[in-house]
Amino acid sequence: MKIAFFDTKSYWKDSFGPMAEKYGYEITFFNERLTPATAHLAAGHDATCSFVNDEVPAEVIRELKDLGIKVLLLRCAGFDSVDLAVAKECGLPVLRVPAYSPQSVAEQGAALLMAINRKCHLSYQRTTRFNFDIAGLTGIALYGKTAGIIGTGKIGQCMIDILKGFGMNIIAYDAFPNPNLGLEYVTLDELYARSDVISIHCPLMPATRHMVDKDAFAKMKDGVIFINVARGGLVDSEALADAVESGKVRGVGMDVCEVEHEYFFEDRSNLEKHDPTLARLLANEKVLISGHQAFLTEEALEQMAKVTLDNAKAFLAGEELVNEVK
Repeated sequence: MKIAFFDTKSYWKDSFGPMAEKYGYEITFFNERLTPATAHLAAGHDATCSFVNDEVPAEVIRELKDLGIKVLLLRCAGFDSVDLAVAKECGLPVLRVPAYSPQSVAEQGAALLMAINRKCHLSYQRTTRFNFDIAGLTGIALYGKTAGIIGTGKIGQCMIDILKGFGMNIIAYDAFPNPNLGLEYVTLDELYARSDVISIHCPLMPATRHMVDKDAFAKMKDGVIFINVARGGLVDSEALADAVESGKVRGVGMDVCEVEHEYFFEDRSNLEKHDPTLARLLANEKVLISGHQAFLTEEALEQMAKVTLDNAKAFLAGEELVNEVK
């Protein structure tokens, strides 16, 4: 199998290259993202491998079909970048990596929570200048506080385990509650009202876009800490910026944002103008944003490569495609 690999970075080559050789696959690593302007690069390949910020709309899928592409491989869990209806129409299976290392993602969420709560980023800025004044760095003890978890899939469950280790009380919301987890499931309104910390772990779909909006923030406790290591589009960014600036939200830790397609995985420091809402968030010391790196552990990268290549192997062998997005 020949795979056209888009949006290549060094860490992708390091994880996918050696493993592909073991599978007997040939990978062409393209630095370019998959877009309508770059789809032609897939000519001569059997499959494409794309990531969260690649673009796979109808026109790209039809062009890939004409170029002889037989399967669309996603090295991520999210699939909102792909026009699934057109992929089905063209007979191109879409195979994803539904869970690569939920622990890694949850650990990043916990790291952001601890950093923003105890103001580690501000402390670091001071101490690098030999300023050891700790005034203004006061946080809260998480022990005994209530954490509201929105979404109790694999990553949500890992986050719950971590926060239980901090001695936090857990309440949860999920559109499809899991009775086997022994959790206290509540309505979203109750979760907003009771939680000192809220961490969201939901997929991005039309029904969940901007599920956390102005009204949601109004229902939250004053001084809540909000964590998002899921998808940026789950949250109305302007409403979030307003909530931070008004003092409603004590702190925000995010590994995602709504406009990350324009920024993430690249150095954009040379741009003269930036998205105004993202600029508002980054300018506020109550906000800490990492660049979609929750997946970036050696274990997660290895798992992403293995599952992606196993998906390709199953397709070639005509086996059940357990990770196909229907």
